[in-house]
Amino acid sequence: MAKIIGVKFKNTSKIYYFAPANEKDEYEKDSGVIVETAKGLEYGTVVFGVKEVSDEDIVQPLKPVLRKATEKDLNVIAENEKKIPDVMKKTEEKIKEHNLEMKLVGAEFSFDGKKLVLYFSADGRIDFRELVKDLASCFKTRIELRQIGIRDETKLLGGIAPCGRPCCCSTCMPDFSKVSIKMAKNQGLHLNPSKISGLCGRLMCCLSYENEYYSCACKKVPKVGSTVTTPEGKGTVVSVDMLKMMSKVKIVNGDSEVYKDFPVDRLKFSRTLDNKAVNRDDESDNIEDIDKITD
Repeated sequence: MAKIIGVKFKNTSKIYYFAPANEKDEYEKDSGVIVETAKGLEYGTVVFGVKEVSDEDIVQPLKPVLRKATEKDLNVIAENEKKIPDVMKKTEEKIKEHNLEMKLVGAEFSFDGKKLVLYFSADGRIDFRELVKDLASCFKTRIELRQIGIRDETKLLGGIAPCGRPCCCSTCMPDFSKVSIKMAKNQGLHLNPSKISGLCGRLMCCLSYENEYYSCACKKVPKVGSTVTTPEGKGTVVSVDMLKMMSKVKIVNGDSEVYKDFPVDRLKFSRTLDNKAVNRDDESDNIEDIDKITD
C-alpha cells in the first residue's frame, strides 16, 4: 500500500497522484500545493487528502509534493494571470505580422514564470520558428508553442453544450473517450450532425456514457418498420423505447388501424444479429442481462 494525495491542475479535470511530503501532514480539499512534474514546478489544487491505495493502482516512482502553497505563491500566480490578456494581444499581433494561418487559443505561464506556453490550432503544420524568436525577444522568457486539435480547443476554452450544461470535456472528463456514429445508431438517435455534435463539431462525448446499455438493448428489440407478432395479431413496429423496453406497434384490422404499446418480451420477431437470424418470443428470451447493466 502507498500513501498518496490527489491533485488536479488548471484547465484539466484529470486527477494526478503525488506522494505527500510528510506522511503526518494533512492536506485539505481545495487547498493549494506546489508539486514537481515533468514540466517543472507547478501549482495544483488538492482533490483529496492523504489516503492509501494499492501499489497496482499507481505508477512508481511517484513525484513528491514539495510543499503547501503559501500566500506568496498565490500572489505569484495572480501576477502571472494578470499578464495573460496582454500576452494574448501581443502574440496575435505577431502572428499577423508573420502572416501565419493559425488561431491563438490560450496562454499560460509556468509557476516560476520562466516559460510561457502558447496554445494554437491550425489546419496543418505551421513553421513558427521565426515567430518563436520574435516572441522570446518580446517577452524575455522561454517560449513554447503547442498545436492542439479542435476537441482540445473546446476543452481549453469551455462553453455551454447543446444540453444546456458546461461541456463535459472541460468539467468532468479526465480524458477523451472514443466516440463513433454506431453509438448514436444504437441509441436510436436521428443522425443529424447538428443534433449529435458538440461545440467542437465532433460527435458528443456523452454518446459513450450509456453505450454499454444501448449496445445490449438494441439487440433485444425489433427494428422500426419490421413485422412482429403481438398477442392481438401481427403488426408493424412504429417506435421503440429501449429504456422501458416497450414497442409501439401498428395493427391493421380491415379498414381500421390501431396503435398499441407492448413489452418487448411479449412480441415474437426475428432480427439479424452477428449475421445470424435470432428468433424472439416470450419463452426463449428475456432482458435479465439488460437489468444488470442498469442496476
